Amino acid sequence: MTSAVRQGFATAQHSAVHLEMRDSYMTDDPVFIAWQQGRPFDPAEEYRSWSDLTREVTGRGVVVRRARIVSEPVSDYIRWEHSLTAAHNIAAGEEVRWLPRHRTTDLALPGVDFWLFDGTTVVFNHFTGDGQWADLGMETVTEPAVAKLCSTAFEAVWERAIPHAQYVI
Repeated sequence: MTSAVRQGFATAQHSAVHLEMRDSYMTDDPVFIAWQQGRPFDPAEEYRSWSDLTREVTGRGVVVRRARIVSEPVSDYIRWEHSLTAAHNIAAGEEVRWLPRHRTTDLALPGVDFWLFDGTTVVFNHFTGDGQWADLGMETVTEPAVAKLCSTAFEAVWERAIPHAQYVI
C-alpha cells in the first residue's frame, strides 16, 4: 500500500471511503494466480498488513466503506475479490457493497478510482489499461470542489449498491 493511503488512514478521524471501478487490477498478483489455479490461500494471512491497518483504523472509530462498480457477468478477478471479501475486508472492519455497472448510467463519476478521507482529502488511483499502477500512481488532492465531487459520487453509488452478503455472482 502506498504512503498516500497510509497517510490518509493515519490522519482520518471519521471516515475513509474507497470507490473501485475497474474489472481487474494487477492480475499478476501471486495470490490471484494461486486462486485461479485452485490452490488454497488465507486472505487474512496474505494481506495481513491491510487487515491490521483496517482493524486499527476502525478500532479508533473511523468508518471504512468500499464500493465496487462491476461489469456483469463478472470477470475472474471480480469473482476472486468477491470470494475473499468476507474473510478479508469485512472481517477487518470494512463495509463493502457492489454495484452492477449497468445501474450507474445516470451517475456522474470521477474517471478513476479513489480514496476519500474525512470528506476532505482525495487520493486518486491511476492504473494502466491492463490494471498495473501507472507511472503517476496516486495523486492527492485537497481542493474542496474535488472532494465534494468524490463524496457525492461515492454516496450515490453506496445508496444503490448491494451489501456484500446479498450480492450473488
